[in-house]
Amino acid sequence: MAATYDFPSDLLAGQEELHQVRAELLALLKRLPWSVEPLDGFSDDAGWRKVERPASPGWSADEQAEVEKLRERERELAVFVTCHRFWAEVATAEKVDARMSLKHAHEAEEGPRGDEEPV
Repeated sequence: MAATYDFPSDLLAGQEELHQVRAELLALLKRLPWSVEPLDGFSDDAGWRKVERPASPGWSADEQAEVEKLRERERELAVFVTCHRFWAEVATAEKVDARMSLKHAHEAEEGPRGDEEPV
C-alpha cells in the first residue's frame, strides 16, 4: 500500500497550477498551425511513413507571446514544485512514490468520477 503524505498547501497549489498551465498550453498548441513561421505545405512518401502537412500561415505575434508566457510559467512552476523544501523531509527511497502521489493528489480530492466505481 502506498504511503500517504502531508503535502504543504503551497506545494499542492503549485502542482495544481502546473497541471492547469500544461493543459492550457497543450490546448493552445493543438489549435495553432503546425509551423511557427509561414511555410508551404508538403507531402513526403519516400520515408517509412507518409508525412503530409498543409500550408501554415504561421503564428501571430500574440500567439507566440501567449505560448512563451505559458511555457515560462510552466518552467517556474516546475522549478517551484521540484525544489520545494518539502522534498528534503522525504526519505530518498520514498521520493518517487511521494512525487507520484503529489501528481495525483487532485484526483484523490475530487473523488471518483460519476462513471467509476468507488474502491
